Amino acid sequence: MHSFLKHLCIWYLVERWSMMALPALLTRLLPLRRLFVLGIGFFTLCFLMTSLGGQFSARRLGDSPFTIRTEVMGGPESRGILRKMSDLLELMVKRMDALARLENVSELHRAGGDLHFPADRMPPGAGLMERIQAIAQNVSDIAVKVDQILRHSLLLHSKVSEGRRDQCEAPSDPKFPDCSGKVEWMRARWTSDPCYAFFGVDGTECSFLIYLSEVEWFCPPLPWRNRTAAQRAPKPLPKVQAVFRSNLSHLLDVMGSGKESLIFMKKRTKRLTAQWALAAQRLAQKLGATQRDQKQILVHIGFLTEESGDVFSPRVLKGGPLGEMVQWADILAALYVLGHGLRVTVSLKELQSNLGVPPGRGSCPLTMPLPFDLIYTDYHGLQQMKQHMGLSFKKYRCRIRVIDTFGTEPAYNHEEYATLHGYRTNWGYWNLNPKQFMTMFREGEVPGHPEQIHGNPWHCVLREPAAP
Repeated sequence: MHSFLKHLCIWYLVERWSMMALPALLTRLLPLRRLFVLGIGFFTLCFLMTSLGGQFSARRLGDSPFTIRTEVMGGPESRGILRKMSDLLELMVKRMDALARLENVSELHRAGGDLHFPADRMPPGAGLMERIQAIAQNVSDIAVKVDQILRHSLLLHSKVSEGRRDQCEAPSDPKFPDCSGKVEWMRARWTSDPCYAFFGVDGTECSFLIYLSEVEWFCPPLPWRNRTAAQRAPKPLPKVQAVFRSNLSHLLDVMGSGKESLIFMKKRTKRLTAQWALAAQRLAQKLGATQRDQKQILVHIGFLTEESGDVFSPRVLKGGPLGEMVQWADILAALYVLGHGLRVTVSLKELQSNLGVPPGRGSCPLTMPLPFDLIYTDYHGLQQMKQHMGLSFKKYRCRIRVIDTFGTEPAYNHEEYATLHGYRTNWGYWNLNPKQFMTMFREGEVPGHPEQIHGNPWHCVLREPAAP
């Protein structure tokens, strides 16, 4: 802006000198002067478009094209720019008017005193003058309208902020004793995980309370928040009856591919299809007309994920241990034959996608209610879910079934007892119900281990998975 005013002053001095000292030279250079006048008008128009475009292009994504940001245009310097532009155009109109009068005088001298111009010989600056005057008037109108909009927007924003400031303090509610402490924690650590910003936390007290009351559950709902959409619980899916299956071809597709371990599991399942069909037929005869609801089950094989090392897949075809893959293949086949819906994941990315994990480091709850009735996993998968589900892990932990080949005694499972007696291990202190541990033994075969067992076609053991 300063550079433009500097050039304009130089142009004004040169023009004044030319009007006073060189009228004859200006008359001879009339075509060039006309081009210069047109250039000044075009430059002014471009300057206006660039200045206004730069101001209005800074609006937020998703705002209306007619919405102006108070942060960008709200300062007095922004309104001053519009006024300076209007004054600048008025000054240019006066200068161009003087040039036009000089041009008319030159034309009169050359015409020999003829005071009448034909229609096709009107002074070329007249139309340009009208255009510049119209632009100046438009800029003046824009300045007035922008000033009115900004005053109204700032007044409304101040009223809303003033009305909410009193309502964005941690309430003292005995039903939510941890609210104030959680607000303090959020104030100091809200940038520690990008998931908080994903849920709308921006460092303000209101955003802390909104998150802690609507995403988590440590603070009471804010009375001024419109929670109609948040209170609408998703409609439960209609109940579907489970039907025994004897064709396992679709299960082979669900199991996926790309790993030697999966190839081994699929070969085993395909080879034992006849035995599974026979076991399903016998169980159907035993149950008769018993109605069974179909369950949605997520099977996350944690030890096959790259994050856990996946040391088994490279050794499958080289004589490596196959016991874990045998039991997982049989679990998948048993659940599928029973007629339940299955989702199989063997990577952390697939697990996060199926659970609805928000982007970040796993400090926040899931973005949606858990869509699965049961989750079958191992200790690797259990650790991964705890790391990425946030508070939702405690909320949905009763739906987890841990494939624990030899079982876990209560002394190792109970966190407090294991800590006091030195029994803490990599597979213990999860505080799960002992029935959530699934072993390969029949109930009662192993003394002191009342855990359930998973399917085994050789013994025709098809157990209906227990719902939460």
